[in-house]
Amino acid sequence: MAEGGAGTSTQVFVVDSQATYVSVPSEKKKRWARVSQKLLLLLVGLALLGLVVEGYFILSLYKKTEGGLTMTRVGYKESNEIPIVQQHQEQTPQRPFAHLMGSDRPVDENNVVQWVNEGGEAITHNMSYDKGRLIVEKEGYYYLYSKVQLNAADDCQLIQHKVMKNTSAYGQAIELMKSKSFRCKTQKPSGPRASGGEDLWNSFLAGIFHLQSGDKIFVSLENIRVRPGLAYNFMGAFMIFP
Repeated sequence: MAEGGAGTSTQVFVVDSQATYVSVPSEKKKRWARVSQKLLLLLVGLALLGLVVEGYFILSLYKKTEGGLTMTRVGYKESNEIPIVQQHQEQTPQRPFAHLMGSDRPVDENNVVQWVNEGGEAITHNMSYDKGRLIVEKEGYYYLYSKVQLNAADDCQLIQHKVMKNTSAYGQAIELMKSKSFRCKTQKPSGPRASGGEDLWNSFLAGIFHLQSGDKIFVSLENIRVRPGLAYNFMGAFMIFP
C-alpha cells in the first residue's frame, strides 16, 4: 500500500513576530525634529538679542533725559529765583481787598460809621482808608458787605442802614444798598431785649458793584446808637473781576 499510493503532505507556515522592518518615514521625522529644535534655538537667541538691544537703547535714552533734567535744575539754581517769582506775581497780581472792624467811637457827626483798619482781624490790601471811607485804588467789580448791631431801645424810630459811594462823577453821595426798618419799644418779656434797657437789632447788607479808581465807600446810620465792639460791627470789600 505504501508503495502503491502517494501520501498527502501538510504545509505549515510560521509567522515570525520578531522580524525586523526598515522604516524610512521614521528617519525623516527624526531629521525634521532636529531641524525644528535648531530653528527654535535660533528664534530664542534672536529674541534675547532683541531684548538686549532694546534695553541698551532704553538705558541710553534714560541717561540723556536725566542729563537734560539735571542741566535744567542746575540752570535754575544758577539763576536768581527772585525774578521768576516776581514775574509770576506780575502775571497773577493779588486782587484788592479790605476788612474793617468796629470802632470804640462808631459814628461821627455826619452819621458816617468809623472803623478800625489795622491790627487784629482788620486789614487793607491795595485799598486805602480815610475817616470812615474805604478808597478804591483799582477799577473793577467788587463784593461789598457791611454788618452793624444797633440799639433800638427808644420809642418807635426808623432805622436806616446804608452803604454809600462818593465818586468824582457826581457831586453827591450815591446810595448803593439800604436796609430800612421801623421799630418800636415793646414791653413783651419774650422780646429779644438785653440787659440795661437795650433792644439790639442786627442789619447786614451785601452786593456786587462796579467801582472806579478813587471811589469812596462808607456806611451811614441816621439817629441810631451803634453797639461798640470789634466783633459786632464790620465792613469789607474784595475785587472779584478782573
